[in-house]
Amino acid sequence: MGVSLDIGALRARKSAPAAGIPLPAAGSPPAAATPPPAAGSPPPAAVSPPPAAVSPPPAAGIPAPEAVNLAAAQADGLGCHAGADTMRAAARAAGLSETLETYARDYPAGPHDQPQSMCPAFGSLRVGLRMRRTATILSGSACCVYGLTFTSHFYGARRTVGYVPFNSETLVTGKLFEDIREAVRTTADPALYDAVVIINLCVPTASGVPLRLLPREIDGVRIIGIDVPGFGVPTHAEAKDVLAGAMLRVARQEAERGPVQAPRGGRDGRPSLTLLGEMFPADPVQIGAMLEPLGLAAGPVVPTREWRELYAALDGAAVAAVHPFYTAAIREFEAAGRPVIGSAPVGHDGTAAWLDAVGDACGVPRATVEAAKNRLLPPIRAALAERPIRGRITLSGYEGSELLVARLLIESGAEVPYVGTACPRTRWSDPDREWLEARGVTVRFRASLEHDLAALQAIRPDLAIGTTPVVQKAKEMAIPALYFTNLISARPLMGVAGAGSLAQVVNAALGNQARFEAMRGFFEGVGTGHAAGIWEDVPVRRAPVPRKAAQKPIGEMA
Repeated sequence: MGVSLDIGALRARKSAPAAGIPLPAAGSPPAAATPPPAAGSPPPAAVSPPPAAVSPPPAAGIPAPEAVNLAAAQADGLGCHAGADTMRAAARAAGLSETLETYARDYPAGPHDQPQSMCPAFGSLRVGLRMRRTATILSGSACCVYGLTFTSHFYGARRTVGYVPFNSETLVTGKLFEDIREAVRTTADPALYDAVVIINLCVPTASGVPLRLLPREIDGVRIIGIDVPGFGVPTHAEAKDVLAGAMLRVARQEAERGPVQAPRGGRDGRPSLTLLGEMFPADPVQIGAMLEPLGLAAGPVVPTREWRELYAALDGAAVAAVHPFYTAAIREFEAAGRPVIGSAPVGHDGTAAWLDAVGDACGVPRATVEAAKNRLLPPIRAALAERPIRGRITLSGYEGSELLVARLLIESGAEVPYVGTACPRTRWSDPDREWLEARGVTVRFRASLEHDLAALQAIRPDLAIGTTPVVQKAKEMAIPALYFTNLISARPLMGVAGAGSLAQVVNAALGNQARFEAMRGFFEGVGTGHAAGIWEDVPVRRAPVPRKAAQKPIGEMA
């Protein structure tokens, strides 16, 4: 049964861009969503015609694929090995300048090109695969699709990943777009899916394969086409935002037009706070408990697990940007008139400041906020004191929660001189950055592996928390280390549950220093220099063999 969202503010702000957020120019298509049809043009066909040996005439209102500039694909070497600059220039030549400019604003790469991480498209793929009644199709080089599929299933995906193959001929002639359109038409079964997501990887993006020309829906199934090239989206964390923002845009436009689906569990009578950014499953529960004394409820977590949750997310009284780099999603929330706050209820100080920010954003009386703080903060302080952490720790990662983890470690008693994150600095990360810098922490956004390793070498901490290569280097230096993604970010961080969650694993790692020293003493020198390689017998030192006299050139022989 449909419900009407409270979108009075949404409609009032349709013509006014959100302050501080760059929006596409009026009348231009969005970067990651299908644009509305031009005034006076007929709507796109509900079902696209099947491919044939000769390209069929385009549906009304949809330009023919041949009209798209594919000149970039006609040169040799346009592949994954061509380099970011070449691919970027080709994409601009193919008509995707606006998309790349939007990505450059949303996800600034500096000071260097981009951090080292897995293929960014994995982030968008992960978001789609975790949603109910959502199909995901990839368009890209076979090697890329294989790697992304393998990684998805390694991280627990139990759903088929669609793939539209191509070769040089289908790419250049526009037949690839027809194949994509047919794949989408075949997949869009309303009995199975609410949405079909098609993701262009590097080569189709650079070649200008025009996903924006796909029909916006087929038989009621939404069609969402996005370009997620490695030369335009710096990290897989931000690629989650590309798809989340595209979905929110479509959902917001649907809510503007009329009643939409209610949440699966019905609507809570209290105002809700939408949570932005993936987090440990227990954290939304903890946040809900902290919001209860304020008369608020925890809303959906974006990226959501099903389409109908997007409407409830847009209907929240405010948005908590727990992960502050979801720029495209924040743009949609602000276009809907929803205020956005940064940071999260992490540790004592973080929770106190966050409750104040939530109260201000949602209009909660100051007396109610203070009463809630008096109730919630003492148990958090006690939990931190009960499980102290003693040691110097460097921290780096690419998930987006690195600054929050650093705050929790410091409030637990640890010394954290360096924090590196592959994600960019935004105004929603400022509260955490300012808190850390006030305590002498060096915070580096868009940190590269070289930055993280330089900090490791200079500081020589008691424990290094970081990515796989950082952990590897630390262990070579006989420094205990923990992999951030699997061992740190997969733990609760919020409220009382988060206050003591890191102590056990961190203190256990800090206690392993003696073991690392023993192992380094035993293995030092093995596998390096002359000891590298595989030996079947114990090497025996032999007398050097005298060199033979140099032979005369053939022309000088008798």
